[in-house]
Amino acid sequence: MRLVQITDCHLNADPLARSRAGFPLRQLQAVVEHARRQRPDALLISGDISQDATSASYRHALEAFVDLDCPWYWLPGNHDHPQLMAEARPLLDEVELGDWRLLLLNTQVAGQPHGEVGEVQCQWLGEQLADDPRPTLIAMHHPPLEVGATWMDAIGLQDRERFWTTLGPHAQVQAVLCGHIHQAFAAHHAVAMDSDGERSIPVYGTPATADQFLPGADAFAIDQASRPGYRIVDLSYDSLATWVERVTL
Repeated sequence: MRLVQITDCHLNADPLARSRAGFPLRQLQAVVEHARRQRPDALLISGDISQDATSASYRHALEAFVDLDCPWYWLPGNHDHPQLMAEARPLLDEVELGDWRLLLLNTQVAGQPHGEVGEVQCQWLGEQLADDPRPTLIAMHHPPLEVGATWMDAIGLQDRERFWTTLGPHAQVQAVLCGHIHQAFAAHHAVAMDSDGERSIPVYGTPATADQFLPGADAFAIDQASRPGYRIVDLSYDSLATWVERVTL
């Protein structure tokens, strides 16, 4: 089972609109075409599909994603309009991926750049994990740990400790996939188990299809040297392999 993750498209109603460092729709189309050649079985888009929260921006996205010829699923980021997204295509919270399953969390806090899972959604997450022992991926927009960039860490997931406490007892969680950070990223976070031990859960961030952010920056900065990209996640019965693909425009 091959899952492709695309994130942070930042599309506008105007298909020719510029970002700080390029043209978001043109870049998304190039990334989708590159990813199509990888023959994905499913596509995850992990938020910030839109920059201007317009119906037209989501129509551009739908037209681009259909070219992948596989099932696809999206979740909102801080720039998105969830109601318009749901009108264009349903927002699901659980997806079957062969022997695996994918749980999708909405971490948007309306009107704010930071994110939260929230008490109600954490309770739902714990119940879902308690009811099904299959290997599981968690997807969200905001990173649930610090990524080493001062300005970005201030607008990450605010209730991260509650999130990690929820995951602790559930050994089937194999990785967390996030967006928001506009860069390739991989780290592990240690969680306490029900017993005295602990284990670590991988967290993977993915390059944007739009502008890339400079890793390790104290203040907001564009990484002019990086290219758009996406993540591939190959799932076998009880393990995964993942890597980032960059796209030359």
